[in-house]
Amino acid sequence: MTVSTTTSQAAATSVSELERLKVLHNGEKVTLTFSDAEFERRLTGLRRIMAQKQLDAVILTSYHGIKYYSDFLYTTFGRNYALVVTADDSVTVTANIDAGMPWRRSYGENIVYTDWRRDNFYYGLQEALRQRGVAARRLGVEDDALPQLTRQRIQAAFEGAELLDVSQDAMRQRMIKSAEEIEVIKHGARIGDLGGEAIRGAIREGISEYEVALIGTEAMVHEIARTFPDSEIRDTWVWFQSGINTDGAHNWATTRKLQRGDILSLNCFPMTSGYYTALERTLFLGQPDERSLQLWNINVEVHKRGLELIKPGAVCKDIAAELNEIYVSHGLLSNRTFGYGHSFGVLSHYYGREAGLELREDIDTVLEPGMVVSMEPMITVADGLPGAGGYREHDILVVGEDGAENITKFPFGPEHNIISA
Repeated sequence: MTVSTTTSQAAATSVSELERLKVLHNGEKVTLTFSDAEFERRLTGLRRIMAQKQLDAVILTSYHGIKYYSDFLYTTFGRNYALVVTADDSVTVTANIDAGMPWRRSYGENIVYTDWRRDNFYYGLQEALRQRGVAARRLGVEDDALPQLTRQRIQAAFEGAELLDVSQDAMRQRMIKSAEEIEVIKHGARIGDLGGEAIRGAIREGISEYEVALIGTEAMVHEIARTFPDSEIRDTWVWFQSGINTDGAHNWATTRKLQRGDILSLNCFPMTSGYYTALERTLFLGQPDERSLQLWNINVEVHKRGLELIKPGAVCKDIAAELNEIYVSHGLLSNRTFGYGHSFGVLSHYYGREAGLELREDIDTVLEPGMVVSMEPMITVADGLPGAGGYREHDILVVGEDGAENITKFPFGPEHNIISA
């Protein structure tokens, strides 16, 4: 398209005249993952924390903090995002590159900042409070996920204000799931099982790890879209590992082709609107050798006992200590690779973690109704040794008043997961 010089000059605007902030209510609000009542419940909990700490407002900057309290999950691409929560309302501060999407997909108000000046994000934070008549004397921030440079710039934007950490209190709030959250997590576990079935059906000699991973991912994405038709479709993935690639829990799929006799690790991660669930299973392509079968059965023994130990009143470190003894009895404790399980909720491979609810020796959290945790023991035997490879099982449990419900249905162990070569 050609524009005449005259028209171009008439339309020209200097950068100094362009807006620093915008309101972009483009389109209509979409159906969010949770009800308005659920978001108000969460914000009420945060405001209770604010009152306890005598905070004028909270500036949330993490993926998990913004997502939990607003339902908006940002894509940073080098830009900053925030959710500013006051005693009366909440407002996301988002980049102009996203246009009206953050407003459509968030609970509460939205301010958009432009790229026309370097510090427009921090100006947006100032305006969010100024427009609401909030004098910033004490502000809550998330020190668990706040880069030092960003913290310094927030401090400079609110000169004289005291910044106090709310991340640990907010994490403890997230650890107890509501009925709406548990419903989403249960669907996630079901969808993970479907991904596992698709993967198991695709396993054969000669197929590559990444091809199997794509098959599992596609099956889960289609089911997420069917179950949650108003959600964004993003972030679901599979780690499918074979042979030596099973040694680590977070090893990405490669071009390695499956071979007869391989130990396999199936790891499905359906992501529903920022909510992580997982299915992890050990399999073999063909009959495992004697030592491999022995190691597999030992890990299954630990897994079964771990499932029994998850109940209200149990202490995370005590569960870990008891399961350690099983590995000790087999001389395998040093082969353990990580803790025995963790919390679920707003979590992904690139954001979020409820570190206070992990089944490790240094965590003294007591399990309560409403908590959702995994049981996922893993041992690794180094390449070249008998039974080499990584052995891992993973189930998700919802802690109730009288026990725990296992919401993972995909079977585990040698009786189910030896694939005919």
